[in-house]
Amino acid sequence: MVTAPRVGVVALQGGVREHVELLASLGAFPVPLRRPDELVGPDGLRVDAVVLPGGESSTIDRLLRLFGLGHPLRDAIAAGLPTLGTCAGLIQLASRIEDPAPGQESFGVLDVTVRRNAFGRQVDSAETCLDTAWGPAQVAFIRAPEVVAYGPSVTPLARLHDRLVAVNQGAITGIAFHPELTGETLFHRRLLESIR
Repeated sequence: MVTAPRVGVVALQGGVREHVELLASLGAFPVPLRRPDELVGPDGLRVDAVVLPGGESSTIDRLLRLFGLGHPLRDAIAAGLPTLGTCAGLIQLASRIEDPAPGQESFGVLDVTVRRNAFGRQVDSAETCLDTAWGPAQVAFIRAPEVVAYGPSVTPLARLHDRLVAVNQGAITGIAFHPELTGETLFHRRLLESIR
């Protein structure tokens, strides 16, 4: 019997519900993550992958530390847990933040430098069809970051107006936009495929 993959969705702030619904529509079992013990469920089963949603990156960083989830999650990702970070999730995964908020930290597991809010304010938000290395994707940009530098182990996946907005490094994918808001399944499907 094949069991549904258990995908943790960091549920401290931001677009959690949309990720949960999209994952469930693809046959996954979404697991909201708020505490370290939720990385391993009551049945002893560990999550098979994790999604770091968008939201306010400095707030998410503070809450990860406040709830004690930051270090265990970082260690799991560094050890190879398949991971998708969207918008603020990309910032949280990055090795370097060009313009961090005061005291803001990141996991340092994705060898990129990111610039927060590179695409303007909330009113500058836009939906677009993006050409990616994995195929076309209909996505939303909302106060999106951009990748301004990356290391040799990082593969660029997509650019918008010559600005790098999606990358992959091993089991980690970081994207500057929101596929969950448009119902775009490409990146979540790739996450689930990486489990298998």
